[in-house]
Amino acid sequence: MKLVKDKKLVVGADFAGFPLKEAVVAHLKAKGWEITDMGVKADSDPNDTDLMFHRVGLRVGAMISEGEFERALLFCGTGMGIHIAASKCPHVHAGVVESVPAALRAITGNGVNVLAMGAFYVAPAMGCDIADAYLNAELGSGYEWWHNFYEFHKLAIDELEAFDYEEYKKNNFKVNKLGDFDLKLEVKPED
Repeated sequence: MKLVKDKKLVVGADFAGFPLKEAVVAHLKAKGWEITDMGVKADSDPNDTDLMFHRVGLRVGAMISEGEFERALLFCGTGMGIHIAASKCPHVHAGVVESVPAALRAITGNGVNVLAMGAFYVAPAMGCDIADAYLNAELGSGYEWWHNFYEFHKLAIDELEAFDYEEYKKNNFKVNKLGDFDLKLEVKPED
């Protein structure tokens, strides 16, 4: 598997997301990242229907599902369509973000392995900051003050990984729990 710690990443964009993807990829390459691009490139044929947002999302999602890459960045006009497509692949936990705090929470709290951005809403400089925040954090990081933060969120990820809709339906729409934690929202202590 190609890992973030080794600065290896897969990306993909449709034509609408292409300009933002180009800015983010140039930024990451300047920082030493090795990028595998599965979407629209500078010389792509605009009539190549394999480059529609959902097809690129499925292609990148499959690379996460198959364990080829640990994480991915996706780009389309809104980030929504391409993230929905990637989410159809098993083991993909995708999110759409438009800010650095959202990107941090997506990885630190939700373990998102596919992060999508929309070029209609995210400026190139912000996209670079979002990518840096996402790629320099991991599940549980930054919330050490919150009792059981990692364990609480890891439980959610594990239950989602084990989720089987037919089993859920047969169980009267109740989750087969793998554990439990208290639900108290904690306030960050003063320094």
